[in-house]
Amino acid sequence: MINEIEKKIYWLGHAGFLIKSNMNIYIDPFKIREGLPEADILLITHSHYDHCSIEDIQKIASPNTIVVCPPDCQSNIARLKVKEMIPLTPGKTVEIEGIKITGFPAYNTNKPFHPKENEWLGYIIEIEGIRIYHAGDTDLIPEMNQLKGKIDIALLPVSGTYVMNAEEAARAVEIIQPRKAVAMHYGSIVGDIHDKERFEQLIGQERVLTLEKL
Repeated sequence: MINEIEKKIYWLGHAGFLIKSNMNIYIDPFKIREGLPEADILLITHSHYDHCSIEDIQKIASPNTIVVCPPDCQSNIARLKVKEMIPLTPGKTVEIEGIKITGFPAYNTNKPFHPKENEWLGYIIEIEGIRIYHAGDTDLIPEMNQLKGKIDIALLPVSGTYVMNAEEAARAVEIIQPRKAVAMHYGSIVGDIHDKERFEQLIGQERVLTLEKL
C-alpha cells in the first residue's frame, strides 16, 4: 500500500506538497506554478508568508475547497471564497471524506521564530491506510517520541536557521522510525540541496523517498 501512496505525493518546493488521492490535498503551497489541480483540502501549518501565502492559495482554492489551519490564519484566508474553514490546534482531529487530519505540535526549542504558545501545526494525515507526517516548521521536539513506529512517511524540514538542520532531522527519523522520509524546507528561503543530501546520507538510502516536483 505504501508504494501506491508514494506515487501520489508531489513536492511543490519549500514546504509545499500535493497529495493526489480521491481528493487533492495541498499543504503550504508557496511559489507554485499556475495550472495545478484545484484543492479539495488545503492544510496550512502557520501564518508566516511562506506557508500561508494568499497569492499561492488563490491559484488552487475554489468554492469547493476546505481549509484546515491554525486559528490565527483564518483572518488571512477569510477574503477567499472557499467552502469551509476549519480551525485546528495540536492534538485535535478532523475527518473529511474518510481522510483523518490531526494537528501535531510544531515549534522552536532554541530559536524565537515559532513559539510553542502560538499552537502552530504539523499534520498527521491518514489516507488509504497510510499515515503521513508533515512536521511543519519545527525543531526536534520531545512530542516526536509519541510518533515512534506510527508514521509511514515523514516530511521533515532540514535547512536549519528557522527549523531543524539536517542532523536534527536525521535524529527525528531515528526517533519516529518512519518507513520513508522526505527532506523539505530548502531551496527557497533558506537551505539548499546540500542540506537535503546531508539528511539523506545520514538516514540511509533505503529510507529516502524521492518525489516528483510539480
